[in-house]
Amino acid sequence: MSSSLDQTLTEQIAALKEERDAVILAHNYQIPAVQEIADRVGDSLELARAAAEFDAGVIVFCGVDFMAETAAILSPEKTVVLPAADACCPMAEMITAGEVRVLRERFPDAAVVAYVNTSAEVKAESDICCTSANAVAAVESLDAEEVIFLPDRNLGRYVARFTEKKILPWDGYCIVHNRMTADKVAAARRSHPDAGVLVHPECRPGVIDLADHVFSTSGMVRHACASPRREFVIGTEVGLLHQLEKKCPGKVFYPLSKQAVCVNMKKTDLAKVLAALERFEPRVTVPEETAARARTAIQRMLDLPR
Repeated sequence: MSSSLDQTLTEQIAALKEERDAVILAHNYQIPAVQEIADRVGDSLELARAAAEFDAGVIVFCGVDFMAETAAILSPEKTVVLPAADACCPMAEMITAGEVRVLRERFPDAAVVAYVNTSAEVKAESDICCTSANAVAAVESLDAEEVIFLPDRNLGRYVARFTEKKILPWDGYCIVHNRMTADKVAAARRSHPDAGVLVHPECRPGVIDLADHVFSTSGMVRHACASPRREFVIGTEVGLLHQLEKKCPGKVFYPLSKQAVCVNMKKTDLAKVLAALERFEPRVTVPEETAARARTAIQRMLDLPR
């Protein structure tokens, strides 16, 4: 897409956003052009809070399906649209509500923690939700000594390092982060010996063991900007590099893997954002019976200390 067309679309989006009383939320993995037109860019936790806090009547959610569902659950009175209707999260599809009910029967004394990367139906079967930024706090907030953690086995194993509770991880994973390997970390350290290595907790245990720090996406941005280091290897989806370079000028960032691309996050573009504002479609809604139960689990997450 040409820069002149980008500029035209950006101007049209800005004008229509005001007219339609809309706010645009974009995840850190979105393409740079979409991040630039957003009212808020952040990780899943930040965007969940923003969805509930903004006064606008329309939320244009530039992310994937479970994120827009979460916004619709928290703000049922608002119109929530997902510009790319087919932007799904493969990890979220690795667990179903029926499977959660089976797990509860098998482990009746265990609590259920659902990563926000899950469907509304799965959230409705859970005790509390979490993001990568507050997963340990979510687990520690529960009275149960056993915790079913779903759907990400890597995040579940990471949480297990910081709690005395028994973590029972579901065997799901992020296809992007799971591709990162210890060999890639070793190669990155050889290529960039002065760089700090920051990785996401959705990475495999072997990758986490070799990293300097483990953060959510927004946690990586905060750390990199505050650190005296000038170079970093970033172990997450490559879309985050835009925010890192924008907010931490003068520093250099290398992706741990140039193939760390979430194709679903890249399905949203400026033309789709404009179309969503014009038509209020594709609209995301959640049946109230499901939404009410999911809202309880999400609100418990939002009520955790910041």
